Amino acid sequence: MENLKLVYTGKTKNVYALENGNFLLKFKDDCTGKDGVFDPGENAVGLTIEGVGDVNLRMSIYFFEKINAAGIYTHYVSADLENTTMEVKAAKPFGHGLEVICRHKAVGSFIRRYGAYIESGADLPAYVEMTFKDDEKGDPLVTKDALVALNVMTDEQYDTIKEMTQKITQIVADDLKEKGLILYDIKFEYGYNADGKVMLIDEIASGNMRVYKDGEYIDPMTLSKLFFA
Repeated sequence: MENLKLVYTGKTKNVYALENGNFLLKFKDDCTGKDGVFDPGENAVGLTIEGVGDVNLRMSIYFFEKINAAGIYTHYVSADLENTTMEVKAAKPFGHGLEVICRHKAVGSFIRRYGAYIESGADLPAYVEMTFKDDEKGDPLVTKDALVALNVMTDEQYDTIKEMTQKITQIVADDLKEKGLILYDIKFEYGYNADGKVMLIDEIASGNMRVYKDGEYIDPMTLSKLFFA
């Protein structure tokens, strides 16, 4: 890693440039949360869990290979478990960074916003929402019309992301269901290549999803152990 050019330091990963034009993601053991408690919806690193980088990479490899096989375009190229790294294609983010959430159940910030209209844990129809990555503003929600008006993405790119998100979420949910686990919501990131083609980027790991078993929330490390059991 010493000879590689560090181009970005993230909360849970560092990004290095490779000579072939691709990038290398180095997974870390840091997790988002608050007061030492993990929360995928938080904007800051709240705790460090030994080994979380390794299991996040393992789960990312598993799902990226499955999603690629389903014909859905991603940035995944290969991975090195020994060094906890993943090689990915170059991708330009939307705006200054955008998070895409797909919700199968009403929980978390959705309930905080809309609890007057829906019960916690109620079913949602693969509901997709997008938020700007902006820690100071608390990752504000943004609508399709706003994204297009702000030239963050085109109308077509939005529709593509929504469709991809719902398909990918179903792949993850089906896989978890086979293990007796229920996916409540999951967070993704997308980018696009030089031709404007949308691709799934970042990671697909237990730290980016809320999963329940028998009505009880499963923390990321426990989820990873159950998943690979």
